[in-house]
Order: sequence, then structure tokens, then C-alpha cells
Amino acid sequence: MTQVASSYPAAGTAQSWFRRAEAWLDDKGKGAWIATMVLGFIFVWPVGLALLFYMIWSKKMFACKHRDFGPRHMKRERFRAAHAAMRPSGNTAFDAYKEETLRRLEEEQDQFESFLERLRAAKDKAEFDQFMDDRAKRAAEARNEDSGEDADDADKAEKEEA
Repeated sequence: MTQVASSYPAAGTAQSWFRRAEAWLDDKGKGAWIATMVLGFIFVWPVGLALLFYMIWSKKMFACKHRDFGPRHMKRERFRAAHAAMRPSGNTAFDAYKEETLRRLEEEQDQFESFLERLRAAKDKAEFDQFMDDRAKRAAEARNEDSGEDADDADKAEKEEA
């Protein structure tokens, strides 16, 4: 039991201070590492040089924290999957089945995309027709109001003459 406990560094050692500082900088990101390195070069150039070498050696300089979850990773995975799908398996019956299934899925996708295009066109036409109907109604109402005012003006003029 003492052997296991003694293998961990004591809390007050320089190594634990270094690990805490490293963890803090890792939490802050690559910018914190670069800022620390620049400050090291400004105040004590060997410290900045040591940080640069450490960042390169530990791959902190070129590492991307979220590399596996970014859009580039997704594109790469889709490419790999598509490439793997096109690679022959060696089993001719399975390869023929896979080719037929992929062809059928592509046809279904094309049909679905054309259906969506027709659906969008129908929706656009319905919205346009509704707009034109509303416009025609407003124009007819405006004409009725204008003709009603003209008739009132003519009636007033007739009454004044009489």
C-alpha cells in the first residue's frame, strides 16, 4: 500500500505546480499558450524558447481541440464512407446486390428531390395566386371607394346648383 501511495508526487512539488499550470493553460486554449510563450520571450527569452519547444514537442502548437467534431471531420468521414461503399468486397453476389441497391437509392433520391421541387413550385404558385387575389380585391375596393366619393361630389354639386 505504501508503494502505490509513494508513486504519486507530493502536492507541494514543482511537478504538481507545472501540471496545474499546464492544465490551466489547456483550459484557456491555444491562445493562452501562445501569449505565455510571447511573454516568456519578452521577459526571459530562454523561458519563451523552452515553452516553444514544449508546445511543439507535446503537439499543443498544432493540435485542434475539437478536430474530431468539426465540419471538416464530417466531410472527411462522409468521403471515407462513400469511398468504402464503392470499394468491391470480393463477393460478386454481394457487390451486385450493393450496386443495385445504391442505384435504386439514387433513383429514389432523384424522385424525392423532384417531388420536393414540384411541392415548392406548387406552394410558390399558391402564395402568388393568393397575393394576386388580395391585390385585385384591394384595387376593387379602392375603385369602389373612389367611385362612391365621385358620386357624392356629383350629388353635392347638383344640390348646390338647385
